[in-house]
Amino acid sequence: MQSLNIHRNDTVQVLTGSDRGKQGRVLRVFPDKGTVLVEHVRVVKKTVSSKTGQRTKGGIAEQESPINVSNVALVCPNCGPSRVGYKKDGDQRVRVCKKCGQTLATKK
Repeated sequence: MQSLNIHRNDTVQVLTGSDRGKQGRVLRVFPDKGTVLVEHVRVVKKTVSSKTGQRTKGGIAEQESPINVSNVALVCPNCGPSRVGYKKDGDQRVRVCKKCGQTLATKK
């Protein structure tokens, strides 16, 4: 399982594909597959069947599809989309922006 630089609730920008340039919040990270689920990006239509006994309505629903982590860049509050580096801060490892060197919040 690989370690990813992007965590849940980070703001990312899509670098490639039909949704290029869109920004969104990371809803979920799949480190074993190397993908992330970004809010309002790469929305696909999925058919949903109605379940008997439950009150779910069938039809066509829209949902986000995972994007490869190499196709998104973390958005720094100061300088925009950039790569992520790490720096030792005491005994902790913190994420830093490669462009401006600002410490990025780590949400665990």
